[in-house]
Amino acid sequence: MFRRCWKGWGNNEPDLRPLVPLTAIYAALAAVIALMVLGYLTRMRATTLRAAAGFLLVAAIANPTISQEERSPLTTIVPIIVDRSQSQLTEDRTGQTDAALETLKARLAEDPMLEPRIVDVATANENGRAETLAFRALADAVRDVPPSRMGAAFFITDGQIHDIPDNAAALPADIPVNALVTGTAQEYDRRIEINEAPRFGLVGESLPVEFTVVNDGPVDQAEGGTGPAMVTARLNGTVVAEMLVAPGISTRYVFDIENGGENILELSVDPVAGELTEVNNRAVQIVEGIRENLRVLLVSGSPHSGERTWRNLLKSDPSVDLVHFTILRPPEKQDGTPINELSLIAFPTRELFIDKIDDFDLIIFDRYQNRGVLPLLYYDNIAQYVLNGGALLVAAGPEIAGPESIAATPLSAVLPAIPTGNLSEGGFYPEVSDTGEMHPVTRDLPGDGSEPPAWGRWFRSIPVGEARGETVLTADGAPLLVLSREGQGRIAEFLSDQGWLWARGFEGGGPYVPLYRRIAHWLMQEPALEEEALTATSDGERLEITRQTMGEAPRDATVSTPSGQAITVTLEEQEPGLFRGEAPVSEMGLFPFRTATCNA
Repeated sequence: MFRRCWKGWGNNEPDLRPLVPLTAIYAALAAVIALMVLGYLTRMRATTLRAAAGFLLVAAIANPTISQEERSPLTTIVPIIVDRSQSQLTEDRTGQTDAALETLKARLAEDPMLEPRIVDVATANENGRAETLAFRALADAVRDVPPSRMGAAFFITDGQIHDIPDNAAALPADIPVNALVTGTAQEYDRRIEINEAPRFGLVGESLPVEFTVVNDGPVDQAEGGTGPAMVTARLNGTVVAEMLVAPGISTRYVFDIENGGENILELSVDPVAGELTEVNNRAVQIVEGIRENLRVLLVSGSPHSGERTWRNLLKSDPSVDLVHFTILRPPEKQDGTPINELSLIAFPTRELFIDKIDDFDLIIFDRYQNRGVLPLLYYDNIAQYVLNGGALLVAAGPEIAGPESIAATPLSAVLPAIPTGNLSEGGFYPEVSDTGEMHPVTRDLPGDGSEPPAWGRWFRSIPVGEARGETVLTADGAPLLVLSREGQGRIAEFLSDQGWLWARGFEGGGPYVPLYRRIAHWLMQEPALEEEALTATSDGERLEITRQTMGEAPRDATVSTPSGQAITVTLEEQEPGLFRGEAPVSEMGLFPFRTATCNA
């Protein structure tokens, strides 16, 4: 099983290193002998001396050497691969693994010429799957060892290895392999596997997932191990279904995508008494919710310099279907011209604000005023639309401070700021408020890092009374942009019509594109712009936790590992309202985590 290796090749052995080919040496030797014989036959004087000189010359050309070498035996490398993957982390298997390793080390220590090389193997994240790559670890461990020094390899494992080579030729140096397998023949376990699941889907659609409950070992001998298994489905933490399924048979379940962004589908099977572990009784699939084209209704009260700013921005977004109307002929301009002779399109008020109002994800009133185009009942219907989950943006101009203000209609019930009836004119820099520094809509706006901000001025704003909600932009300390949640919906009130100055590049312009886009997406409840959010990402080796909050965030988050351990992660403030922390992870599976005010 083990080889002996030696350093060196011999000891005190003579050798020849001729300066010329051996044939020339043999020829010279023959010539010396012939001359010596001739000298003796002719009784030439000093023949012996001349012959001795010739032999010495031939010997010098032959260059004889004597080498003396010392050699010592080299140890035989014995790799020991210890499986420390998740399936080995149960108390019994950990004890068996440690005991087997100590026993093997003691046996190898009896022979001083055997050198063990121990390598621990943890669970690896390979292509999104948890795998034990023991043979890769073996190859890496003996990469610097010549084949002549390799001994047998030992694996201490539960047998769950995912990179077993197809034949012995793939092994390093074609060495024998021995496995010490932990566990017992009486062990059993129940687990759930997701066979097929979508990675994304449209919000509001139904998607299928196929899963199988698998029984490993003699589960039938355990209490509750016979018959169907109870599987619970949770979507984003909420129980959506409970079903009895037969083990070993693929089951299909259909669920609805309700939210944009990440939707977490969790399937869990009830444990069996005495099973090996409950870690694999849960399986998770993340499904990206994609919103079908968002429908936006933009109503401009009258043509003005900034009318096309909102239109151009929304039209440039491929995910937005825009319906835009501009009121060019209000009722007071009736001149008796027959309708069929007008080139203007009649404003379909009933269709938009009664019949199909719920089809829109966002309604924008751009400098709109109450001039009798919409009956008062319609304003009440818009307010109910917001309270029931809709989104409304009011981009206000001077009209909202006048007698025809929409703030004097039933819509005032959801407006977070009511105008005082005055106008404020004069140059000012829009500034991000302390609240706005923490809000995802206005945090990190390009140009906000200086005083005054590195963007152009505006020249008109609408004074209001006390505003509810969150004032994220101000004009000389007064509210300029107010964001508010009303009922189940959201509303934004922009108390100036000067944003077009940024779009035209006045005094260098300003970040109107990110600002307007964030406002629209916050109103449509984009998950990335939520004020209160707790999220985490993992690359298999590192878990990063992010806490977005408008309040004082807790400094610590508690993470539960799949093996049941609790890890405390310190959250440090990266930006106002944004806290992050990291923790190393070596396990694969579901990591529930929480702070004092939020769970995920």
